[in-house]
Amino acid sequence: MSVVMQHVEWDKNLISRYDLAGPRYTSYPTAPQFQESFTEAALLNAIARSNQAQRPLSLYFHIPFCDSLCYYCGCNKIVTNNKSRSLPYIQRMIQELALYADLLDNQREVKQLHWGGGTPTFISDDEMSLLMHATRRLFRLADDDQGEFSIEIHPGRVSVNTMGHLRELGFNRVSMGVQDFDMRVQKAVNRYNTVEQVSELMQGLRAQNYQSVSMDLIYGLPLQTLNSIKNTLTKIIDLNPDRLSLFNYAHMPHLFKSQLLISDMELPSAAEKLDILHFAIETLEAAGYIYIGMDHFAKPDDELVRAQQAGKLQRNFQGYSTHKDCDLLAVGVSSISMIDNIYVQNAKDLNTYQQKMDLGLLPIARGFTLNDEDVLRRFVINSLICHLELDFAQVEQEFSINPAEYFAAEIAQLVPMIEDGLLSIDAGGIYVHNKGRLLIRRICMVFDEYLQTAKNNELVRYSKII
Repeated sequence: MSVVMQHVEWDKNLISRYDLAGPRYTSYPTAPQFQESFTEAALLNAIARSNQAQRPLSLYFHIPFCDSLCYYCGCNKIVTNNKSRSLPYIQRMIQELALYADLLDNQREVKQLHWGGGTPTFISDDEMSLLMHATRRLFRLADDDQGEFSIEIHPGRVSVNTMGHLRELGFNRVSMGVQDFDMRVQKAVNRYNTVEQVSELMQGLRAQNYQSVSMDLIYGLPLQTLNSIKNTLTKIIDLNPDRLSLFNYAHMPHLFKSQLLISDMELPSAAEKLDILHFAIETLEAAGYIYIGMDHFAKPDDELVRAQQAGKLQRNFQGYSTHKDCDLLAVGVSSISMIDNIYVQNAKDLNTYQQKMDLGLLPIARGFTLNDEDVLRRFVINSLICHLELDFAQVEQEFSINPAEYFAAEIAQLVPMIEDGLLSIDAGGIYVHNKGRLLIRRICMVFDEYLQTAKNNELVRYSKII
């Protein structure tokens, strides 16, 4: 039995010792390394190489608008009740998409498409149709429901009818942010959705033949207790989602102003958070969910599980994902593309984004071009975080190095983790043990060249591992 099919081994002392602040590795190098000196020429060159490679595409659309403010949120969002703000923004996203359609080979198939936010269902049904029809006109989307086309929703603010409209437009996957069902917790974070609302929505989604439904939960929220999370998980398991994400609430009010509205006194202690996480993992595994890694769980027959077993799982800015072979094109304010060997991020400010679009310019603000060392280390970190092992023979074949010699300094740093039973190393590679799975971010940090040279005060931008 492979390590991905085993139950997580829990060691509270080890977790406490290794629970440092560190990146989530949705990219490597991570976003703090992105540079404002990044040029449009570098992007155009990457697109040319991408066209030559003929990789399939993944599209991401960032729709930043929300009807209300969730106090815990660290996303790039615009809280407004003014629905008229969405159409001008969508029109500019379509303009941006058209600029890229002229640059990208139109024969390349779009295998994945994702609308994130914000709250994408803030926009009207007609605006959804406008954006999706434009996407189909400009790009070759996978047909016959074969593509993975997903949308993030707030289950307390979307109707079954709207979900039916999205299904007709081609969406076949849904990710809903439930967070917690306890009313006291919901009031403390200003995020409301009842069990009845979510249950009605789930029945509608199943009747509409959505292929996959994922639910997001957050542990460590104010007023959350072990008993409250027990009640929430019982209801979640009854609702029977295909995937679950269990995110650690990172209280960082110095970075996210909305979190100032959360009382420090109401947050569970570090020990209570660990107890909540331990109980949640055991409960989800007992209910038949496979622990993919970090914060993701899925049913045994889910594509994420199959991709992990087949060695095709990857990390991107949406978390764990299938289709490792795609280049990611992201449009909209603050969105980040991964094309060939570059990352490029759009302007984070809505006015700046829209002004650039009105001038007919690509709205890029910063980016990063990976060198050979970055590509190597990205491969290492992705292998460990997705597949819990690093095959030395594969590294040698792809990068023409002797990994045991090349990473001698890093392997020396891993010795205490070997002694603690987190992993093992032999002539064939590095293997993360069950005891090390919860601490995979800490293991990956050893191979992060930028983190190794970072000053201590730079870690303030990262959340703790658990």
